[in-house]
Amino acid sequence: MDYLAKEVPAWSRDNHCYSCHNNGDAARALFAARRLGYTIPGAVLQDTIAWLMQPANWDNNHGNPGFSDTKLARIQFAASLAEARLPDRRALLAAAESLLPLQEPDGEWRVDTGGMPGAPATYGAVLATYMARETLAAARDPKFASAIGRANQWLGAVRPANVLETAAILLALPDRKDLVPALRAAQTSDGGWGPLPHAPAEAFDTAMVLLALKASGETSLIERGRAFLISIQQPGGGWPETTRPAGQISYAEHISTSGWALYALLLTDPKRQ
Repeated sequence: MDYLAKEVPAWSRDNHCYSCHNNGDAARALFAARRLGYTIPGAVLQDTIAWLMQPANWDNNHGNPGFSDTKLARIQFAASLAEARLPDRRALLAAAESLLPLQEPDGEWRVDTGGMPGAPATYGAVLATYMARETLAAARDPKFASAIGRANQWLGAVRPANVLETAAILLALPDRKDLVPALRAAQTSDGGWGPLPHAPAEAFDTAMVLLALKASGETSLIERGRAFLISIQQPGGGWPETTRPAGQISYAEHISTSGWALYALLLTDPKRQ
């Protein structure tokens, strides 16, 4: 939390724009920490909140267009806004409304990963659809019922191609107990999960599986998964970036990975339930 509390506001201050990694995934983790009773100084999230309150401007950010996916960024900003649980819900309603035109007729929010399993900066269609659906649900407006229903139908029909997609489907549909054996079999000897069975464990995949297991009530594997995440935390407080292919250097992936790892540890902490 201390590490992300420094990094989240630093991005907009130093780059004069807002990012889906700092102000999306990482800020979402800090909002969750605040909700669970941890002290997050108000100044840490002040500029993020100001940005998230303006969904109409999200597509006009000054990021690098060669490395920006405006659809995914909108989904990430909207999820962060939903987690913030601000008293004024008008921005959340506007954010949810803005996701509707991005939904495909079959119910998914399609995000291309270039044929690789999703990563923190690419998500993929299954995770993107779950996250967008969650924002619509958080908005609590009947006008989103049809879109939520189509998303659920698509999530129920899609066949997972990797561990991340299996976890995202289980997270979205916790009653899908048939998915648990595949996750159980894919857990590595060190307690984590990689993108595919028998692949080395990585922070992002492990975080996703922990969240899915918690949502489904299958808690027997969680303790070892949490221990793995804690064991690979870097001295500065973040986590090694999960990239596809593995082993590359990316600040965006590092910050998003760290946000997801912290989020998973917070939501699976037995002391905070």
